[in-house]
Amino acid sequence: MPGTLAAVVNGLDEKMSDHREEWAQSRDELIRALKILGFPEELGHIIAKYLGSPKAIERMTGYLYNVKPKTEELIVDEMLSIRSEIDAWRERKASREANQAYNMILYYGLDTEE
Repeated sequence: MPGTLAAVVNGLDEKMSDHREEWAQSRDELIRALKILGFPEELGHIIAKYLGSPKAIERMTGYLYNVKPKTEELIVDEMLSIRSEIDAWRERKASREANQAYNMILYYGLDTEE
């Protein structure tokens, strides 16, 4: 059993390490895109931290490469838009899960013995 637990912990460590590496690579690419457009590196760190996930950061990087915005305001506006969509998706997901649980209660009952 202890060997199995160690294997699970090692697997989790590797997965977390992979995620951190993916996040760092996404952040670095975002910073590269911003620097190419003439914006400060610090802006990239702030955007990456605010967006929070590699997928969102990659989406922002794609915007920078394709649109080539001229002002920081346009960049921040897109960052806020991406974050807003992520938050709305999370809210919809939580709502669906709550609705599913509610429907299960209606269908099966509360499973209380009297």
